[in-house]
Amino acid sequence: MILQALKEYYDRKLKNRESEIAPKGWERKEFYFIAEIDTFGQFKKFHDLREIDGRKVRGKLILVPTLGEKKGNGIKANLLWENIEYLFGIPVPTDAKKKPNPERIKLQFDAFRNRLLSLQGDSEVIRSLHFYAQNENQVSKVETDPLWEEVKKENRSIVLSVNEVKPVTENPQIKASISNLKSEQATMGFCLVSGDIDEIARLEPPIKGVIDFYKDRKGERSIINFNRDAFESFGKTQNYNAPIGKKVYSGYVNALNMLLSKDSKQKLLIGDSTYVYWSKKPTSFENDFSIFIDPPFDDPDSGTRAITALFKAIYNGAYLGQDGDVPFYLLGLTPRGPRLSIREWRIGTIANFSINIHQHFIDLAIVKPEYEPLYYSIKSIIKYCAPLDDAERFPPNVAGDFVRAILTSTDTPYPSTLLQAALRRIHSDTKNRVKPVRAALIKAYLNRYFRVHINPNHKEITMSLDEENPSLGYQLGRLFSVLEKCQRDALGKDLNSTIVDRYYSSASSTPSVVFPILMRMNQHHLAKLSYPSKSANRKRIESIMCRIKDFRPHMDLYEQGRFAIGYYHQRQDFFTKQETTMNPNN
Repeated sequence: MILQALKEYYDRKLKNRESEIAPKGWERKEFYFIAEIDTFGQFKKFHDLREIDGRKVRGKLILVPTLGEKKGNGIKANLLWENIEYLFGIPVPTDAKKKPNPERIKLQFDAFRNRLLSLQGDSEVIRSLHFYAQNENQVSKVETDPLWEEVKKENRSIVLSVNEVKPVTENPQIKASISNLKSEQATMGFCLVSGDIDEIARLEPPIKGVIDFYKDRKGERSIINFNRDAFESFGKTQNYNAPIGKKVYSGYVNALNMLLSKDSKQKLLIGDSTYVYWSKKPTSFENDFSIFIDPPFDDPDSGTRAITALFKAIYNGAYLGQDGDVPFYLLGLTPRGPRLSIREWRIGTIANFSINIHQHFIDLAIVKPEYEPLYYSIKSIIKYCAPLDDAERFPPNVAGDFVRAILTSTDTPYPSTLLQAALRRIHSDTKNRVKPVRAALIKAYLNRYFRVHINPNHKEITMSLDEENPSLGYQLGRLFSVLEKCQRDALGKDLNSTIVDRYYSSASSTPSVVFPILMRMNQHHLAKLSYPSKSANRKRIESIMCRIKDFRPHMDLYEQGRFAIGYYHQRQDFFTKQETTMNPNN
């Protein structure tokens, strides 16, 4: 189903003239340099294609013929483009400890020249390429070119041109010659995906652009890969064990590589997985999906605009009407050695996905200061639940489970490890205990959890202060916030250490040990207050104590979560009342 859906997407993009998807047997690749040769196959000079894009150096995307399979450790040359060793036979060491192998480089150079000689035709450009393939003495001219040091430093693939800056792959005669090339050892068979008789590929073409979270680098990998004898059976080798035609391979690999490309707006990196997504036909939801999950860094307000539009779309039927029944696909990929592991494969309609995302943001809604973002992205939630607010320290599998819960249904609980991470961060962050983003996550977690695991003692947590909430943890959190206020009112705001700094962790987990001490301390704080403030704080404490039967010796994670929300709600209520008092016209 995955390969079929990707092949359908490829066919859809191929029909669109404005699409930049590569046709069968070709790929779009970024090049920094072009190597120009003359009519007699002699090297002339390098052309620099690099441009500055913001802070990054970008090359030019050029359509070139693809090799059609991964190189691995073998010697396989691309046609009309290659790296320095294949193109010129010049060694370029990438490791100071590893010496170049002259014999291997000679074989690489010969392999590239043989590919050039395979081109058939009597045009001038093909004759020039044949002359180049027959000429082995190009080294001195290449190494004296003004751009040689830059070319060697970048050590990237280079494409050939003949007497012009334009790459030779754009020449119509070259394209015609390439289309007539046939595989030397074509194996025909029954394609498992299309059901047609087609040439069966021995190896899957390389899939690029999936980031290895642990090594922070990209590489060429495969979804279908038989790289050990133990995986093969019935005398079949490599991918003949799962026969797929070259038409299908070319289609779904090109589609996936386009979705994973550097400039793709249809991919997300969350945790250790790269997600790509598409719909069966062009829709606005396909363009907006990534903004719901992860707004772009250079335009964070776009997330607010998109989510606001999503809320309106739910109510006015924009995503539930004409496009509501359009299938939508989400594919999550994780590198596992030479393979790509399918971490997530989700199929639904646009209506299903939009309703689930809509509910996620409703669950996260909470009272907050005006300077806070209107909506929290997944990455911001992960960041402020990670140790030291460093998203890279957050367990990557939890991030993936979080996304899965959001997209599965409106009632699917978030992973329990997310609640644990939020509470741990609150305990360790002595400067910003219950940040709004953490409070929003805990509220959403508890409400979603108890929609499935129904508990008569649980009352749904509201956006703002709920004085009637029956939860002991919630009321203790409120009480802790009032005691903190009493301390600040009595001793001033510039305290070196407050009760929150010293006692928050123990108060939220073992209240019977801490609260008797805090209540005794509070008597001294109240004694220092003037009458109006003393009376108001006493009334708050008495109102809360009426709802507390006893101080438990221990509170579980759910009550600790409610404690954090109660503390947060009560603090926000203080700020709201203070702003109202200062602005009586509101």
